[in-house]
Amino acid sequence: MDLKVLLHEGIRANGGWVNTHAHLDRAYTLDKDNYRYINSHLKDKWHLVDTMKKTSTVDQIYDRMARATEFFIAQGCQALGTFIDVDEIIEDKAIIAAQRLRERFGNDIKLKFANQVLKGVIDPKARYWYDIAVQFVDIIGGLPAKDAPYEADHLDVLIGTGKALNKWVHVHVDQFNNSDERETELLARKTIEHGMQGMVAGVHGISIGAHPAVYRNEVYHLMKEADLAMIACPLAWIDHTRNERLAPSHNSVTPIDEMVPAGITVALGTDNIADIYKPFADGDMWIELRLLLESCRYYHVDDLIKISTTNGLRVLGIEK
Repeated sequence: MDLKVLLHEGIRANGGWVNTHAHLDRAYTLDKDNYRYINSHLKDKWHLVDTMKKTSTVDQIYDRMARATEFFIAQGCQALGTFIDVDEIIEDKAIIAAQRLRERFGNDIKLKFANQVLKGVIDPKARYWYDIAVQFVDIIGGLPAKDAPYEADHLDVLIGTGKALNKWVHVHVDQFNNSDERETELLARKTIEHGMQGMVAGVHGISIGAHPAVYRNEVYHLMKEADLAMIACPLAWIDHTRNERLAPSHNSVTPIDEMVPAGITVALGTDNIADIYKPFADGDMWIELRLLLESCRYYHVDDLIKISTTNGLRVLGIEK
């Protein structure tokens, strides 16, 4: 029995890979000048990309996005969701590039865009560009940690917008692999509060594994009640550095081995490609799936096929 063959056959039978999370406008931006930033903390990188964003032209952004899209098409991807930066630094350049990308590749792959909010949504300048972005994108994007300690207000803005515009909401949550983070719980509660069950997905959810089993199970119950999906990007966080914090034994990968049996919809993403966030990542969907299944010791072929295909279509709002 060749399980890799079974997985690939099943993925093809379901229409091909679905990549639910990427940042294509930053793909292939690693160079000799910014290479020195690769070991910087994530919160520092949120600002360290500003120079690249400010100096990039629409043509350069489009070229990066097109190169990555062609690679995903070559892998047999049927759908692709990507965040794009829209803020006072890059302004609307990524929006223009994304529209060109859709015009060029829209017949070859289903494309869905979400707005990255690296400047938050509370600051008036940030909110100005957020309001412009949400009119273009298919999915409302979020990063509550950027507006700390006002994460709840951040989520109220996102989910309220998603409800008003009838758009899915994708939110980066629990990225730092420590028990101080409880963003997935907050996201689930806000989803229920706004009546947006089945229209919200978390991205990453790494810190869930740093909590005791009792808390993890409470979160899974809340996620199920909220019909909150989770997008796993295993390569993005497998490199999380060791620390001296005491926590249950776990790794830095979304705990799909607990989520799937709990009835939570899990999908797959690649996150960053060849930039200061992930200098060696290349967007290979098989590597992402292989890392996910091995790190979680989750070998249920039918579930893995759904994670790679139909679940992704659902969280991108393509199919229910």
